[in-house]
Amino acid sequence: MEYHNPVMLQESVDGLQVREDGVYVDVTFGGGGHSLEILKRLGPDGKLFAFDQDEDALENTLEDDRFVLIHENFRHVRRFLRLYGVRQVDGVLGDFGVSSHQFDIPERGFSTRFDAGLDMRMSKRNELSAYNVINDYSEEQLRGVLSLYGELRSARAMAGAVVNARKQSPLKTTEDLKKVLGRFLPRQKEYKVLAQVYQAVRIEVNREIEVLKEFLLQMPGLVKKGGRISLISYHSLEDRLVKRFIRSGIFEGEPEKDFYGNVSVPFKKVGGLIVPAKDEIEQNNRARSAKLRIAERI
Repeated sequence: MEYHNPVMLQESVDGLQVREDGVYVDVTFGGGGHSLEILKRLGPDGKLFAFDQDEDALENTLEDDRFVLIHENFRHVRRFLRLYGVRQVDGVLGDFGVSSHQFDIPERGFSTRFDAGLDMRMSKRNELSAYNVINDYSEEQLRGVLSLYGELRSARAMAGAVVNARKQSPLKTTEDLKKVLGRFLPRQKEYKVLAQVYQAVRIEVNREIEVLKEFLLQMPGLVKKGGRISLISYHSLEDRLVKRFIRSGIFEGEPEKDFYGNVSVPFKKVGGLIVPAKDEIEQNNRARSAKLRIAERI
């Protein structure tokens, strides 16, 4: 199945400092590009576990005795690794957001380029779809989704327009949604604003912020001391959570200090923020908003 080149492949895998006999986890398998690179650096006694909730990704599984692909959401990473007798690992890689493959399949409903049913589920096992969010959420709930996850200034008016339109008949396709929101889409910024709307609905459908928080909170118990996490985010909401967690070990408020005023945090950042090189962005437009942060377990 066709998947594009993984974003910041060398930089993200380099960040793990892969040991030949180590145990690693790729929590966003997708087309398998990051996993393949990790396997290249592992010796015969190394082990790689990968997670992906998307059924399509299962077709890309790798034939390698050192590799196991787990068809689950990475919010359950520790629970499913325990089923394989794994309690701690040497490194975890995550490339969050929507894969190029998911964007390129029209019927998935992720892309502003195609007219498709309101779906946006990363896993077909997910009961909540974009159709439910658009047609069943209250006006106040919709406003909250568009404001919080899309950071849209017109969230209140957009929610009102959607609710008024669906009184006539349900909105069934992405084109239906686009027509209802037409007056909020200035010609020169139409796709930028629409992308923010899609992002907001997609994040709600897949509980992406909630999932990311659950995942990050498992990292101190999962990663061995001296082990690494290498995480790629694509929008500011995700990146802020990752940055804050690495810095403080929590998402809100201030971390606890000991008697001497020292802050106890589980990870220390390795280097600064890494962004794709100009030539990578030219070859893969999806890379333009990517941000890579690396941290080491203390």
